[in-house]
Amino acid sequence: MVRANGAVSLRELARVVQTSEVTVRRDVRALEAEGLLDRRHGGAVLPGGFTRESGFPQKSHLASAEKTAIADLAAGLVEEGEAIVVGAGTTTQELARRLARVPGLTVVTNSLLVAQALAHANRVEVVMTGGTLRGSNYALVGSGAEQSLQGLRVSRAFLSGSGLTAERGLSTSNMLSASVDRALVQAAAEVVVLADHTKLGTDTMFQTVPTDVITRLVTDEPPAHDDRAATELQALADQGVQIAVAGGAAGPGQAPGVDPVPTGRQPRRDVPLPGQRRGHGGQGPQLRSAAVLNDQQPGERSARVADLRRR
Repeated sequence: MVRANGAVSLRELARVVQTSEVTVRRDVRALEAEGLLDRRHGGAVLPGGFTRESGFPQKSHLASAEKTAIADLAAGLVEEGEAIVVGAGTTTQELARRLARVPGLTVVTNSLLVAQALAHANRVEVVMTGGTLRGSNYALVGSGAEQSLQGLRVSRAFLSGSGLTAERGLSTSNMLSASVDRALVQAAAEVVVLADHTKLGTDTMFQTVPTDVITRLVTDEPPAHDDRAATELQALADQGVQIAVAGGAAGPGQAPGVDPVPTGRQPRRDVPLPGQRRGHGGQGPQLRSAAVLNDQQPGERSARVADLRRR
């Protein structure tokens, strides 16, 4: 499956072979020891280290259900009549399909797939950057794309990437893609990162968005055994990133007193514009879901929620 798709999630592997994720994880560890694949948090990819990047067909099969849930939640942040930028990626493509229903929207993008998803949307204006087509992800990159973004100002940027850590922020494996993503960030008053749990704790070559510039992370609920993803979420929250967890923001698994992101409304924000350093000034992180707390015991979870409220 990894050879066919380039990457695969543990959940998908467990479903296909009809066994537990614990068993799958053990087998993946053994295959990694033989040099047949590289483990990633929540999945596995073909060997290649920091420099390898899977193509669009491979990426589209990895954590597809999670990306759909993330896109559903992120779409609720967009209001009628807004102007936004949307970067390239499989998760942002899912978001674009949902934005087609938002009237009066203006979307600036360097992604052919995002533009295609919005091409027939009523009352949605699509503005494409210039640039050179990068076939592996159907994105426009290069100096032409970057120059077309100069002087642009929009309310939000929605970006994805190859990895996300609290230490370095969002990163990608391709230098040209990273450069355009940085230009998209400079055009936006808020930066919203869309990243499923398999990208949490993964670090790749080129930084696109440092942690102190990320306004909000929209992700899915990490598996109960994925301690590293949960730890990374908490570290991001501690640095002031607002976190919304699809599948954990409401319903089963929600801890008492933690509010989900309000759908269709402007989120609360007290963040600098891109390029400015966020100062906490006594204001703690706004954790929008209890998913990061799920591994704690009930008493510990209640104490943690109370502590987050005080902060």
